[in-house]
Amino acid sequence: MIYFLTSHPLWLSGAMIIGLGTLLSMLGPALVRRYVDIKRLTANNEVAGFKFATIGVLYAVLLALAIIVVWQKFSDAEVNVVREAGAAENLYRLSQGLNEKTGVAVRDAVAKYLKVTMDDDWPAMDRGTAVAGGAAKQALDAVYAALLSPDAQSNGTVVAEMLRQLDVVTEARRARLVASQGAVPDVIWLVLLGGAAVTIGFTFFFGAEILRAQVVMTALLAMVIFSELLIIIAIDRPFTGAVKVEPNALAAALADVQSRTGGSPGRIAPDQK
Repeated sequence: MIYFLTSHPLWLSGAMIIGLGTLLSMLGPALVRRYVDIKRLTANNEVAGFKFATIGVLYAVLLALAIIVVWQKFSDAEVNVVREAGAAENLYRLSQGLNEKTGVAVRDAVAKYLKVTMDDDWPAMDRGTAVAGGAAKQALDAVYAALLSPDAQSNGTVVAEMLRQLDVVTEARRARLVASQGAVPDVIWLVLLGGAAVTIGFTFFFGAEILRAQVVMTALLAMVIFSELLIIIAIDRPFTGAVKVEPNALAAALADVQSRTGGSPGRIAPDQK
């Protein structure tokens, strides 16, 4: 259900969560007032007010923590993509210090990795089906194989730095794939949704003299709560839905690589010879 809401346009998710949720909340006070006399509700207003304040504070803290966590995860996902692109471009630049055969193999593999990551990894993460293997892993393996080949051992210092950069690419990709699965566990979703139902439902049992005023107050509270839930849902999966991390950094790195090779990963541009 959460993935369904995340993977659809933001306006549709907002209409389902905020619109439908607020509408149902507005029906609550009228339904309770139909079966419970206003005098009985009014008699408990003072005690209910203290209890509602406690529940409201507890739920507000939970919502705030959830938003902070998912926003931090979303920000980390953006940073990891930039790190991944930067390390891949560093690999390409450092490959100029290798012999021609090894350098061409590394440049081909790096360019292929950037391309298949955008073509394969991003759609898979958007669908929630990303795996650690695939064409991107094969491209990474090709870079490792080229750097660990006997032909590359004569450039030990350069190879050592390139291996360090390649480790950054590998770690950033692994972090990206993990982040694509979402940051909020199912048990937390259960508490968030249950807490929203309890907090909003609590307002049904207040006894305001004017029912319309109570309905409006309940609707406003519901809109605030469901808006915050929509924020959590929208950015919980950083690579899925309308609000997501795009592969812009990887695209820029690939464009830079291709501009230096005239569009062919293995060739060195004249100014690089």
